[in-house]
Amino acid sequence: MPEAEPSPPAPESFRCDFCGEEVRSVRRVALDADYERLRTPHRERYACPTCSERKERVRQGLDRG
Repeated sequence: MPEAEPSPPAPESFRCDFCGEEVRSVRRVALDADYERLRTPHRERYACPTCSERKERVRQGLDRG
């Protein structure tokens, strides 16, 4: 049985699709109660922790954005 090829190294940083900053991690919320983004056609966007928290507050009506 041939050996599997090694996976490419993980990137050291990612770019937030909302603020454009380079960060060590990004998030994407796809499902939560009535919020569904798995089957809904859209462009996937990933947020840094700060933008993700801001988006979550706006989505829950706690902040106007």
